[in-house]
Amino acid sequence: MTSIIDATHTQTSPVAPNPARVLVCRGCGTEYPLVAQHACYECFGPLEVGYDPALLARVTRAQIESGPDNLWRYAALLPTGQDPSTRVTLDPGMTPLVPAAGLAAELGIRAPLWVKDDSGNPTHSFKDRVVSVALTAARGLGFTRFACASTGNLANSVAAHAARAGVPSIVFIPGDLEQGKVITTAVYGGDLVAIDGSYDDVNRLCGELVETDEFEDTAFVNVNVRPYYAEGSKTLGYEVAEQLGWRIPAQVVIPMASGELLTKIDKAFSELVEIGLVEAPANGWKVFGAQSAGCNPIAAALHADTDEIIPVRPTGIAKSLNIGDPAAGLYALEAVRRTGGWMEYVDDDEIRDGIRLLARTTGVFAETAGGVTVAVLRKLVENGRLDPDAETVVYNTGEGLKTLDAVAGQVGPTYRVKPSLRAVRDAGLLG
Repeated sequence: MTSIIDATHTQTSPVAPNPARVLVCRGCGTEYPLVAQHACYECFGPLEVGYDPALLARVTRAQIESGPDNLWRYAALLPTGQDPSTRVTLDPGMTPLVPAAGLAAELGIRAPLWVKDDSGNPTHSFKDRVVSVALTAARGLGFTRFACASTGNLANSVAAHAARAGVPSIVFIPGDLEQGKVITTAVYGGDLVAIDGSYDDVNRLCGELVETDEFEDTAFVNVNVRPYYAEGSKTLGYEVAEQLGWRIPAQVVIPMASGELLTKIDKAFSELVEIGLVEAPANGWKVFGAQSAGCNPIAAALHADTDEIIPVRPTGIAKSLNIGDPAAGLYALEAVRRTGGWMEYVDDDEIRDGIRLLARTTGVFAETAGGVTVAVLRKLVENGRLDPDAETVVYNTGEGLKTLDAVAGQVGPTYRVKPSLRAVRDAGLLG
């Protein structure tokens, strides 16, 4: 590895030890200080947080279990220090792990099946996790405005966190975003900029803005502070292991947009094993990825047995997963191949069926990304890729109320009667 390179922003010293040591290039291994930087100067590879193994080794189950009932119980495993007064947060996390026996029966799964339901977070998606970590790091790095490029859920979360912290925000979204996600961002009062283009167009623009003098005070959570942002996803792995009694499930099914969520859940499981908080399953764990047929570049590469991820122009109803040029696609491929998992993709009709199936069998109303995950689960069972006799966790990352249009034409009153006992009886509703 090369020596640590100087950079402009530096991190303030936390009250308690921060286990984060450096930023490390995933490609060439070059190390950098804990700064606002997301790409390697040597090879342009993405950066991620590297930790002090001695500090991680001190973390105990008892320490975690005595922590707050949110993601900050894992502060000793995150890159933000452990001083609560420094946090920019809505205190997300510790969302329900829902037993899904009815769903399992429908799909022919005989082992325990669980739904990790992250719609219970403050702005009703898993993005509250990554935003809390990213913006806490951003505050420590001296930024005074918060921003993002978003397909909706991230915009909601950044705007809400900024409002809670009393910090100005500016978020950028594709112009065709679902109206529900536009409203649930704009309501927080920050600047909301709709771009005539896809998410990839929005993301490219934000990458240019972060280099300008006008935005030097601005933390783009998924651009210049992306390494910290990505680490928040690990808490979805930590929580599942803790909620299962400190063990790792044999199989997990995870929706993919950039592919980063999948890689970080896998990383969380590996970290828990490495520091001795859990034992690895006898046969390891398998990671499965789920994409929409309208935006499936990672799954398509796996099916073609190649590392070449060809960018696509996204289509389809699963807009929260519509990243046509996925930044972590190669790393998602690596995790799936290494663990012996697989990836599948499903069309819009299958997504709608997945939403309804999950709601009908578990009482969990998922947004379109959750419909993708459940529909892919079904396909994985049908094609024999997923073992029906192995414990499985599927991840629902957002609330169905955000994407009502997806099923609005398919559900509604099953009866319409006049307000009389006779009318109810004539409809056959009295048994």
